[in-house]
Amino acid sequence: MKKRGNLMTMNKIAAALTVLAALCLLAVVAVAQDDMVKIEGTAFGAPERPAAVFKHDEHNEKAKIEDCIVCHHGVDDKGKLAKGESSEGTPCADCHTVKGAKGTPLMRAYHRQCQGCHEKAGKGPNACGECHVRGK
Repeated sequence: MKKRGNLMTMNKIAAALTVLAALCLLAVVAVAQDDMVKIEGTAFGAPERPAAVFKHDEHNEKAKIEDCIVCHHGVDDKGKLAKGESSEGTPCADCHTVKGAKGTPLMRAYHRQCQGCHEKAGKGPNACGECHVRGK
């Protein structure tokens, strides 16, 4: 009888630890998405420069950007920019191809989006090495 009680206790502890580990994993994934630190361009394969350093939440707070549409523009069913539509959650490469057959190529889309805003605001990095920091 004693062995059965110990086995049940061990099973309960194992189950509790499994649940705790799963919750910790979910928390890490959720925080990682909220505090993005680089704009990874996996569509480029092996790029010449490292991914652009970009702390999403910190950047938006500093730039006073509250509306996701400012950066995550949406399109209508004809592929034209649509006011009020957001592409948040959709990878840029889903619409912009690396070698643009039609529309804006992916690299140009990234650079226009970031550099265009920085130039308009008169703030922020514009030189290659200021965003694509080697050794980080």
